Amino acid sequence: MATILRDWSYRYQWLYDGISRLAAVSLGGEARFRQLALQGLTINSDNQVLDLCCGSGQSTQFLVKSSQNVTGLDASPFSLRRARQNVPEAAYVEAFAEKMPFADNLFDVVHTSVALHEMQPEQLQKIINEVYRVLKPGGVFTLVDFHAPTNPIFWPGVSLFLLLFETETAWQLLKTDLPDLLTKTGFKVGKPTLYAGGSLQVIQARK
Repeated sequence: MATILRDWSYRYQWLYDGISRLAAVSLGGEARFRQLALQGLTINSDNQVLDLCCGSGQSTQFLVKSSQNVTGLDASPFSLRRARQNVPEAAYVEAFAEKMPFADNLFDVVHTSVALHEMQPEQLQKIINEVYRVLKPGGVFTLVDFHAPTNPIFWPGVSLFLLLFETETAWQLLKTDLPDLLTKTGFKVGKPTLYAGGSLQVIQARK
């Protein structure tokens, strides 16, 4: 069940931004956090890049520095209005991630940042299938999202954050083996990189 704090964080940009900055302190700041999933990737200016579940464009702003062909997709028209204001260099599409209006084998890179934990298990599998479909052969799916902390010191903070701002789907993701799901879909998956006591995972998977 969503809390009123979660509702407010999506309704008020200043609150969402404040929460994001606070949550990213242990990682060295929000700018570093938003670029975690991009580390080690070579993105050329002509690459087709999809920022999946782009929200208000927090990560899109870094993607447009590397490519002139960035598309942000989100199901929320409210978030997309913000994204267009924040990062006008990108193109934007309003659609659900589990049913993307794109041709097969279109993108070189699909990126998503802390969005998969919002999805029910059946949605999550559909999204992974769709990402595989729209990626070119050899294309990369790169993501950052929650992970069950490996350092017990981080459990109280993660638990409090999820209780205040997330729903049961975030707790479900902590129990989900994302690399296994990706592998079963057909991706070649590198070893996840963990941050913040293991509470965040970065995965790069190649089609």
